[in-house]
Amino acid sequence: MTHDSIRIGLVSISDRASSGIYEDKGLPALEAWFGDVMVNPAEFITRLIPDEQALIEATLIELADTEGCSLILTTGGTGPSPRDVTPEATLAIAHKVLPGFGEAMRAVSLKYVPTAILSRQVGVTRGASLILNLPGQPKAIKETLDGIFAAVPYCIDLIGGPYLEAKPETIAVFRPKSALRPTS
Repeated sequence: MTHDSIRIGLVSISDRASSGIYEDKGLPALEAWFGDVMVNPAEFITRLIPDEQALIEATLIELADTEGCSLILTTGGTGPSPRDVTPEATLAIAHKVLPGFGEAMRAVSLKYVPTAILSRQVGVTRGASLILNLPGQPKAIKETLDGIFAAVPYCIDLIGGPYLEAKPETIAVFRPKSALRPTS
């Protein structure tokens, strides 16, 4: 059986990592997670940028509209500090807001740290792209994706993207019976 390929945009948003003060750990963590979980061939389009709202907006628009990424994940910039503007940028370019993703991501993180209530993560669509704001730390990225990814493939189906599958031993992807593809 052949699996649909997918273009995934990965955006690490950090003033310090983008200026070389420290090494970015978000992008490698995201790529590693997908390598462990997905069966689909993936092409990653990565960006490491500072916390600048106009640049974040332009990057998300480029990845969705020009690069044709079906899934775009950001990491970093979702806290309450003045420089954290990832949710504002994401909402500014969104066509539809999916509040359940933000709620679910915070609920997952609250199992691990009480400060998850400070997160302002959002999930949105822009055309045929699903955009999700993830936390910045590799451990939190993995915990969050493990907690929400079961719903991601069906969302991508609904907005016109490729049919995504996870390795069954990692994540049980959920789709209604009417949306399942035959397994032959």
